[in-house]
Amino acid sequence: MKIAIVGAGSTVFAKTLIGDLLSFPELSEGLSLALMDVDEERLRTSDSMARGLVASADAAAEVVATLDRRHALDGASYVITMMQVGGYRPATLTDFELPKQFGLRQTIGDTLGIGGIMRGLRTIPVLLDLCREMEQLCPDAYLLQYVNPMAMLCWAIGQASPIRMVGLCHSVQGTAGELERDLGVPAGELDYVCAGLNHLAFYLELRHAGRDLYPELRAKEDVPEWNRVRYEVLRQFGYFCTESSEHLAEYVPWFIKGARPELVDEFNIPLDEYPRRCEAQIAEWEGLRSSLERGEALAATRSNEYGAQIVHALETGEPFRFNGNVMNDGLIDNLPDCCVEVPCIADENGVTPQPVGALPPQLAALIQTNVNVQGLTVEAALGERLEHVYHAAMLDPHTAAELPLAEIRTLVDRLLEAHGDLVPPLA
Repeated sequence: MKIAIVGAGSTVFAKTLIGDLLSFPELSEGLSLALMDVDEERLRTSDSMARGLVASADAAAEVVATLDRRHALDGASYVITMMQVGGYRPATLTDFELPKQFGLRQTIGDTLGIGGIMRGLRTIPVLLDLCREMEQLCPDAYLLQYVNPMAMLCWAIGQASPIRMVGLCHSVQGTAGELERDLGVPAGELDYVCAGLNHLAFYLELRHAGRDLYPELRAKEDVPEWNRVRYEVLRQFGYFCTESSEHLAEYVPWFIKGARPELVDEFNIPLDEYPRRCEAQIAEWEGLRSSLERGEALAATRSNEYGAQIVHALETGEPFRFNGNVMNDGLIDNLPDCCVEVPCIADENGVTPQPVGALPPQLAALIQTNVNVQGLTVEAALGERLEHVYHAAMLDPHTAAELPLAEIRTLVDRLLEAHGDLVPPLA
């Protein structure tokens, strides 16, 4: 079995997923890992890391590192994507620093908002090129898609390619663990039904041993300081969101407002959080590289990421339940044809999304405000339509709450000029 990892220079995350794969004896025997990246130095570090993990697991697996994406994809059974087109410098920093000149502040900027729109425009063409190569070189492979903006990218792939694909994130299972701690539920014992969009899904049911936990959660007064936004949305809308407060704050118009700076303090919102995380991740990568150069041993352990467990389920037939990002083919009744995050089952039959019916109307309405932005960005990228980039930004909840229409148009022009060839020409 060959697994291609595209963007393998993301060494720390690649280490997590490769460790997960090697933790399953059924997968590690005869496994071929094809690591691909455009950054030769990072790829070299990831190659060393992967070989160290294989050795520590005493696995009969081979590792091949290549700068040639077609070589990595050729004959693959699974393709895992984890790249950041344009990198932290200059692309991501541009997405943060230029909007600041207009008074528009962000926290993460990778999913929605002006940062998410620009990241989508940079990444959709690259992913579609990858899918076209998959259609030629590994047409039966599964694409396990980890790149943000998740919903935009998976929506574009769903419209433009027949490749089998599921988008993967750790927000659902990660937040479930946080709720267990908040509610005093033993780890792994929370039962839930969760659906919506990636980063804007909601727990429709929360139970422990058959007991409904929502009355207790809604009455909770000792809210964690770092999670005030999500608990405020819970109070107002009745359901708990999967993604973190710093993410959620920039998907809606109520929390980050230049005219009301006291709200940032009241809800403890970490502005410019993603650049800080990028700097920390760079330091972590450098630390890992140094440890590899010193010859320190690595250990393959299993995380709570879905990727390897899906591969295990598809290869062995042992069912695995998870939340995945797929096209809304009759899965959520009161959302349009878009990319949704819903319960899925992986087994010998493939990945089967599970219908959840209609969401509570207030949740569907809130989610629709994000779908508008995602859909227009996808239309802009697939149709090479500049005007729809303006429309997406104008309808973005946070951007629209801060800037007038003319300034939004000027900001889009400035960002596109700054990103240059990273965004293909738009007419």
